[in-house]
Amino acid sequence: MATIAKDRRWPAPDALARTTLGVATAAVVGSAATAPASAWYRQLRKPRFQPPPAAFPVAWTLLYADLAFTSALALENAPDPGYAERVQRALAANLVLNAGWSWVFFRAHRLGAATLTAAALTASSADLTRRVAAADPRGRALIAYPAWCAFATVLSAALWRRNRR
Repeated sequence: MATIAKDRRWPAPDALARTTLGVATAAVVGSAATAPASAWYRQLRKPRFQPPPAAFPVAWTLLYADLAFTSALALENAPDPGYAERVQRALAANLVLNAGWSWVFFRAHRLGAATLTAAALTASSADLTRRVAAADPRGRALIAYPAWCAFATVLSAALWRRNRR
């Protein structure tokens, strides 16, 4: 595990700009595929624990802001350049999975593959949270992200089970 810098700094503007740009790009790419108003999505049988549609943009906006900020904290306070590079790679892989889920679910209509993608996103989010928190303890604020992704995995699995053809 990485050692934590004694004098933790706030993210430098360039680090925060880079993580914000990456997170915003993933959000835009994922949003381009997201279609909760589509006839296909509306006809799906949904579990009782499905949140109302308005909950998703609120939750994701908060999580994306947290992800950009805590990742920038980790980059700024990484114990060495190699650790910062590993955080960057983990963030990039996570954002690909994040955006990819919407394409697999809403565009390809592959509920089983979307469930597997959500599970991979959950594992990736937990790993990223571990790395971020190791670089800066304030990064523990990111714990809501893998928790939400785990919920999304359960929801995806329930949708898959209820809508097998």
